[in-house]
Amino acid sequence: MSTDRRSFLKLSGLAGLGLLSNQVSANPLEEQSNFHQILRETQQTHKPVFNMSGYAAPALSTVRTGFIGVGNRGSAAVYRLSMIDGVSIKGVCDVRDEKAQAAKKRIVTAGHEAKIYSGNEEVWKEMCRRDDIDFVYIATHWSMHAEMAIYAMEHGKHVAVEIPAAVTIDECWRLVTTSERTKKHCVILENCCYDFFEMLTLNLARQGFFGDIVHCEGAYIHDILESLFNEEARYHKWRLLENAKRNGNLYPTHGLGPIAQVLKINRGNKMEFLTSMASKDFSLRPKAEELAKTNKEFEKYLKYPFRGNMNTSTIKNNDGSTIMLQHDVSTPRPYSRIHMISGTKAFAQKYPLPAKLAIGHEKFLDEDEFKKIEVENTPKIISHIGEMAKEVGGHGGMDFIMDWRLIDCLRNGLPVDMDVYDAASWSAIGPLSEWSVANGSKPIAVPDFTMGRWNKNKVHNIHLETGGTTKVLKANK
Repeated sequence: MSTDRRSFLKLSGLAGLGLLSNQVSANPLEEQSNFHQILRETQQTHKPVFNMSGYAAPALSTVRTGFIGVGNRGSAAVYRLSMIDGVSIKGVCDVRDEKAQAAKKRIVTAGHEAKIYSGNEEVWKEMCRRDDIDFVYIATHWSMHAEMAIYAMEHGKHVAVEIPAAVTIDECWRLVTTSERTKKHCVILENCCYDFFEMLTLNLARQGFFGDIVHCEGAYIHDILESLFNEEARYHKWRLLENAKRNGNLYPTHGLGPIAQVLKINRGNKMEFLTSMASKDFSLRPKAEELAKTNKEFEKYLKYPFRGNMNTSTIKNNDGSTIMLQHDVSTPRPYSRIHMISGTKAFAQKYPLPAKLAIGHEKFLDEDEFKKIEVENTPKIISHIGEMAKEVGGHGGMDFIMDWRLIDCLRNGLPVDMDVYDAASWSAIGPLSEWSVANGSKPIAVPDFTMGRWNKNKVHNIHLETGGTTKVLKANK
């Protein structure tokens, strides 16, 4: 650690938490840190152009679709969307021709004239420039998400972007300003918002079951250590590079998305500031060092600091509630997204399984009591499409519900469930947590990507009072 870095952390500790970071520090030591750009980006100011929250774009009877990035997630999306009525797959793009060809073969219904785009890293732009595509579905590695989404919107396309939608605060702002300027939807593909229990708790929260929400918790705890070092699992080991270069909560939205909806973030409430702490790295660097002994390819990763195994980030919201998010992808813990909601009247928790509800501190509701509440409060979207979604698949059906719901909104001219402000604010946790970790867990303000409109934006409709007309097709092969 450099002398300047030690001095900066010492000064930060002496100063205490102090005021929130609402302006760039004049401390020259802070300016020399590797993270001052993140702080600067939080201070960008923009004038609102058009409010995309609640915006209903003109209905598309047929959603002419192009896919960018069809490795693991993208090719599964090709399959799922090919089973949704009113979708016409016009293009399938991947830098690897074999992946594009394989994804095209996963189209299981007739009537799709999917052209292959492959062979170079700029070919996706050619597909985005087509006049006969309305919607672009992006499932590439993280660092390309924002660039591709912005380019597609600028060429007249609605976009859906895998998580996170952006990796810098500047990218988050550019997504917002581009969406507002073009009036094109930028949807973050957070499938966990459509998990059956998460949808149940959202509906319960809307009806006041929990009372005032006091605290929520979410996580992404998933042991993918071996796959990070595997070329077949991760193209060019892109996710290993992310975990080597960046130390923060890099994948926050699985846990954050569902509870952000419960807390009405960007629609009557907003996140105010964040603090973040990381453990030491006990396994990522040791794994890289061990592999580098026999494979020089891994030596290039050793110049990076590597991410601490466990990141814990906490967020204070405008309404006084709090959020705790955790991220760990490199220790042998059982899978967990946590999903915990604590209110003044009731409590919900999923992970460890099974999901549970409680209305008092003495015990959880028994199976019959839980089932009664579930039957009476399951959102219509689940009863309408849930069983079919389980058949199609994708994380127990929530992937298909997410895709079906988005297409149904586009076809019926309805506001989308997860708009560009969600894409920006949920994704921003990554770089914000990096800054806080690097600066002794100091708090940092969460930008208001709605630019002051959060307090009047209405919560999205989860009951299918309108829409729900899109059919599911049967596979013809």
